[in-house]
Amino acid sequence: MAREIGIDLGTANVLIHLKGHGIVLNEPSLVAVDKTNDEIVAIGKEAREMIGRTSQSIEVIQPLKGGVISDFALTEAMLVLFFERIYQRQLFSRPDVLICAPTNVSEVEKIALVEAMQQLGAGNIFVEEEAKIAGIGAGIDILNASGNMVIDIGGGTTDIVVLSGKDIVASESIKLAGDDFDQRIIQFIQDQDQLLIGQRTAEAAKCAIASATLLTDKELVSYEVKGRDLVSGLPRAINIDSNDIYLALRDQLIIIARTAKRVLESVPPELQADIFERGVMLTGGGAMIYNMDSFLSHHLAVTVIKAEQPMSCVAIGSGLMLDLIKNGDLETLSSNNKRSIWQRFTKWWRTRLGI
Repeated sequence: MAREIGIDLGTANVLIHLKGHGIVLNEPSLVAVDKTNDEIVAIGKEAREMIGRTSQSIEVIQPLKGGVISDFALTEAMLVLFFERIYQRQLFSRPDVLICAPTNVSEVEKIALVEAMQQLGAGNIFVEEEAKIAGIGAGIDILNASGNMVIDIGGGTTDIVVLSGKDIVASESIKLAGDDFDQRIIQFIQDQDQLLIGQRTAEAAKCAIASATLLTDKELVSYEVKGRDLVSGLPRAINIDSNDIYLALRDQLIIIARTAKRVLESVPPELQADIFERGVMLTGGGAMIYNMDSFLSHHLAVTVIKAEQPMSCVAIGSGLMLDLIKNGDLETLSSNNKRSIWQRFTKWWRTRLGI
């Protein structure tokens, strides 16, 4: 019996969902490469631990940036290595695989991802957009004709979609998300305190104390960051608080809110009424920022609901989507399967002809 595997190919993290087992892999989308021979020396968490701590010959690369695959060869290699960790080939067992790719992934890249999975022995292979799958993983019933809105704030992009039934009615993707938040925090601390911190430190501060709104003195939480003093050049530590992070991120958060408002304004009144009644679903790592739901709700004049497991919605949704496909409820996705069959035939025919 074929197993069903869902892969969330995110800018910041790769998650793999295995039917009957839940999420079996959750690793950073990072690859460490030895520049002297172009060999991969580590991926995922091991590669992350190498950031800023290795010789110049080792480079830690993020092969997906800004919602696109910036280095496809490394992305493919990383995906294959992750897949091999959780899947052992078995005779007569060809798993069905759903890859949730960044919104802006090209058709050529989709085909290449499918071929990579075929080489690993996968059976039916499908490629879908992350935001749609995130909505399914958050509990949205896409078989219902009512309108639903999803705001998915990931690592490289913020994807905003309005779903009606099985279709995406309106959508917009902006290259502004978690990675940009980290860079803004680095710049803010550098400008305010003349202290240079690393990306890992900025991300840790964001996860620990970030807020999407100004907090009162009683609500404030502080966090110690360490880096290099830009005046003396020596190590130094300072304390920052939640309001510092808010001030660093404020402009980016407003851009996200305005984009979501623009998407909401573009849909028919009937769908707006549905969204007003049901609320907007908030997913992705950005949903973990304190008061992000309240911030967006204020700007959209609609209730915004943070998903129960915002960072796992895509991986969970991939498993649910595969169930819908196998049950015949989403026949529109069969085109991916047909393309897969055509690719196998083409490859076989070229082999026979010697080309």
